[in-house]
Amino acid sequence: MSRRELREQIFKFIFRVEFNDMEEMAQQEQFFFEDVDYVERNVKEKDTEYISKKANCILEKLEEIDNSINERAKGWTTQRMGKVDLAILRVAVYEIMFDEEVPTGVAINEAVELAKKFGQEESAGFINGVLAKFA
Repeated sequence: MSRRELREQIFKFIFRVEFNDMEEMAQQEQFFFEDVDYVERNVKEKDTEYISKKANCILEKLEEIDNSINERAKGWTTQRMGKVDLAILRVAVYEIMFDEEVPTGVAINEAVELAKKFGQEESAGFINGVLAKFA
């Protein structure tokens, strides 16, 4: 899988946080990797391990990530944001703050692309505006 495809899968997994308790996320991870759409893609084991590791790192730092988003998103809180936008922001903010392998500009650009694909009409601009405050 390409980095973009991996990031998209991580986003899809992180999106589940909004609908499940943290205690259920281990089981949700199992469901995620057993999902027909995921299985049909014939994902390599190394890609599954990468997705799992990065998604769990995001979950471990979720409170810190959300606090950082709340500090920078003037007039918005993570509770008021759309669930898709929030999941995208969480992945991007993790990459900006904690993943030294991903340059900030790449994290922002990839988040905007995810917003264009999965978000609403104004999502890309909103994501770009919030993440610009991290740059």
